[in-house]
Formats: sequence, C-alpha cells, structure tokens
Amino acid sequence: MKLYQLIFYCSGVILFSCGTEKKDTYQEAVSHLVNVERFPFYHGVASGDPLTDRVILWTRVTPEDPSQKISVTWQVSDQKDFSSILKSDTLSTSSAKDFTVKVDATGLQAGMIYYYRFMALGKTSEIGQTKTLPANPDRVKLAVVSCANWEWGFFTPYEKVSLRTDIDAVIHLGDFIYEYASGKYGDTTIGRINIPKHELVSLQDYRERYSQYRLDKGLHDVSLKLPMIAIWDDHEIANDSYVGGAQNHQPEEGDYANRKAAARKAYYEWIPIREGQTHYRTFSFGKLADLIMLDERLAGKQKQATGPNDLSLESESRTMLGQPQVTWLETQLKNSSAQWRIIGNQVIFSDVSLKPIYPQMPRNFDSWDGYPMEKRKLKNFILENKIKNLIFITGDAHSSWAIEAATDVKKTYSPFAVELVTTSISSANGNEYAPDDSVKVSEQQMLKINPHVKYLNNRDHGYMLLTLTREKAKAEWWFVETVRVPDAKEFLGKSIEVHAGEVKIRE
Repeated sequence: MKLYQLIFYCSGVILFSCGTEKKDTYQEAVSHLVNVERFPFYHGVASGDPLTDRVILWTRVTPEDPSQKISVTWQVSDQKDFSSILKSDTLSTSSAKDFTVKVDATGLQAGMIYYYRFMALGKTSEIGQTKTLPANPDRVKLAVVSCANWEWGFFTPYEKVSLRTDIDAVIHLGDFIYEYASGKYGDTTIGRINIPKHELVSLQDYRERYSQYRLDKGLHDVSLKLPMIAIWDDHEIANDSYVGGAQNHQPEEGDYANRKAAARKAYYEWIPIREGQTHYRTFSFGKLADLIMLDERLAGKQKQATGPNDLSLESESRTMLGQPQVTWLETQLKNSSAQWRIIGNQVIFSDVSLKPIYPQMPRNFDSWDGYPMEKRKLKNFILENKIKNLIFITGDAHSSWAIEAATDVKKTYSPFAVELVTTSISSANGNEYAPDDSVKVSEQQMLKINPHVKYLNNRDHGYMLLTLTREKAKAEWWFVETVRVPDAKEFLGKSIEVHAGEVKIRE
C-alpha cells in the first residue's frame, strides 16, 4: 500500500488506486505535505479543553496494516527532555476510532506548562506542549480563530499564533473544516485540492478531510504548541446547518440524521475536545474570566427564516439555542462571579444591516438576526440581572468587527455588551470577489448605517488576540499579507480596548 493511501486510509477502505504508470492528482496534492520521518504520527499531536487540573491529549497513528489494533503509550512531563515522567499509560486504538487517540490527562497543577508524547509501532511522536488553566490569574491572553478553508489558502495565521509564547489557549469558533467538493468554494489554482474530491457525506468522507487539514503546517504547529478550546459551526456538517437539516444537504445525499451523526463522530475523533452529553460548556479563569462556549447549530437551532416576510420570523418559538441551552446560559451568566464573562459565539449576535453589501437581503437570517425574539429575551435577561463586562467573541463572518452590541438600532442605540468578531483563517472575504477599493467603500457604508459598529475589515485574513486584566479587555486583530502562498508576513491591523464597567469601545 502506498504512503499517500495510508495517510487517508479510513475503516479499511483505500481512498484511491495506486497505479505506477501515471501519477495521481491527489498523490501530487498530498505528497509534499507528508513528512515521512514522522511515521506513524503523520498528523502530529494536539491538546485541548484545558482545565486547572487536566487537559485532553490527542494524536493519530497511521497503521502499516489497516486491520490491526494498535497499542499506544502516552506520557506527560514537566520537563521537555522527559527526565521525569508525571503521568503515563497505555491504551489501544483501531479503525473504529480512525486510529485516533484521545486521553484526558488528569491530576495536573493549575497554570503549568506540560510536555507530552505518544509511542506506537516502535516510534515516538513529536513532543507537544500544552498548558493547564491558571487558578486565579492577573492576566489571560486568548488567540481567537475561525473559518479555515483548504482551497482558499494556506493556514498561515495558525502558524503565526504558534510563534507566540504568551498565549493561554486558542479559541476556535468553528468551521474547522469545510464540506464542499473540490472547486465549489475555493481557488484550486494555488494548488490546494480538497480530499476527497466530492462533497462530504459519509463518515469516511469527513475523516479524510480532517486528515488532510491536519497535514497543513500552520494547523500542525499551533496544535503542537498550544491547547485549543473548540466549538463547531455549520461547515463541520454542511452549510447553514440546523437540528433538522442544512442548506447544503439535498435529498439525494441521503438521510440528514446519518450525515450529522457521521460528521459529529469524525469531529470528536479528530478534535482534542472533552466529550459529553452537550457540546456547550464553560471554562473558568478564576476570578478574572468565565468563558462560555455555545452550540448554535446542533443543540436546538431551528431552520432559518426564508426572508424578512417570513411569518415565523417573530415567533416566540423560533430558537437559536433551544430552551435547555438558554436556561443553562442564563444560569452561567447569573452565577458567574468573574470580572469578565466571555461568550464563545458562532454567528454575529448584534443587529447588523448588510444593505450596502446585500441590498436584497439586508439581514443575515442564519445569524442571531434570524432569531429576534430569543435575542431580545437574552438581551432583557442581561439587563434585568445587571450582568456587566460581557463580551461576545464571534466567528463565521470572514471579517473583523468591533461592535457595541445593541438591538433595535436606530440613529441612537443603547449597548448592553461588546461583540468582537475574528476574521477567517483563509475562507473568502470581500476582496476574494471584488477589488480592495470597492470593499473599502462598502466597509465605510456599513459603518455609516450601523453606528454601533466601530471597526470593520472585510479584506484581510488572520486572527484576534484578546487580553483580559481586571481593568480592561484589549483586542488586537492581526492579519497576514496573503494566504495564497505560505510563509507570508503578519501585521497588526487594529487594536481597541474596553474598560471594565463600560460598554464603550476605545481606540
């Protein structure tokens, strides 16, 4: 079996044939990504869902024999040379888990850097670095990312995050992968071709796409160096997904429940996340901050409204979160005693008019604008319970925003929170479709008709840094010059502050 077959082997099925007379297009697309010296740990290592006393450790073992069950040993140390081993155990993996390994390493100390590695098939993985959450820090710095699309470009922003030494955790707000067929959403002229070639529907399909994404250098590097706290958005399943369906799921693609179950299983196999009955969950940074991660896709989201004249738009029963999650969120907000409450949010919460860009559809009904009654109820809960220092961190938009969060926006408005939106790692933003000058004009028009939006960049790819102290929250949007080639330089695009006790964005 050829190496490039083994990399994408799933459940005993070979992805593509290996004739020697003609080099396969997929082989060309993959061969330069694979570091043969990493056998059998081609996909590197990763960590995630850190708590003060534990963290999830992850790897994937690529087997020589796809039918075998593999024994894997893991080790944790507080020394990079592993001169002392704090934790160690042996477990097994097989095709049932796509040969992925996840360990919940417990009994650790708060706010500590740890090193970890795996051993299998007579080989040892790279040494990963991770960090537990601090018990009661004076400062927390988070890197916030979203929306990485293989065919739109290299994941260089991940690589830039990996080079920073003062990050406590990476917050991934969704669209870790994209489900589209090759050439349907992207630019294959840069030489990045989706695997598999067709749209993802089956468990094998989703596994292969995760396998490909984890061969990107940027994703490899950030996973090696930093723990990730992740939540899914729609493209981990299909575009504009909700509980009962998705815009990009058609009847001929089979039963949506089966597709959703396959996507969910692959996600939990390939992402270092602690699995439970619910995907939404919280992380505590002591008295400084509580991070509340929402699930705005599969927990309770109803089908999106068809437009502004949809009679169901203002229905009391129309829900983004579902009542169990709403109740849970209200409890988390009310009971939090931290200085800052950070909501990990997949789609924009604030009212936003998109008229300069989409004059025929000025509201995005896949975002919170499509669920206005539930949004108002949450706003009223925040106001009635005097919940202060609340920040929504948001992905999905493929652009960078700083918003004084408000609803029913007119010329004047009354903000009750702040919303900070991170741009995409590589997924298309405005200037993939229009010249920079045209995009800049639309940005200015957007700012004019949305007075609560204080910053908007719909041109650049990158990530957001959020630094929290008791006195203030500071957001920085860092961008790379291009994602069409690797190793591009980065630059600081914008920096703002929010002072404790205020809902005002300061330059």
